[in-house]
Amino acid sequence: MRTTLTLDDDVAALIEAERKRTGETFRQTVNRLLRRAVRRPGSKPAELPRFPGAPLVDIADVSWVLGDLDDKRFQDRGL
Repeated sequence: MRTTLTLDDDVAALIEAERKRTGETFRQTVNRLLRRAVRRPGSKPAELPRFPGAPLVDIADVSWVLGDLDDKRFQDRGL
């Protein structure tokens, strides 16, 4: 897959130093480092804490979350 990626200067310098150290191409170095960062052996994907009895909320739907918070705020005020 071909894509454009904008790197911060410090990240580009780290990748370039690693590329020179290993003799790999830029592409090989970036792919290897990304694989290592994304797929760490023995580690499980990060999970959000779960609380018994708490409803699951899809925070991707920001408008629903804000509306729900407003509803609760008005209920607490007796409105």
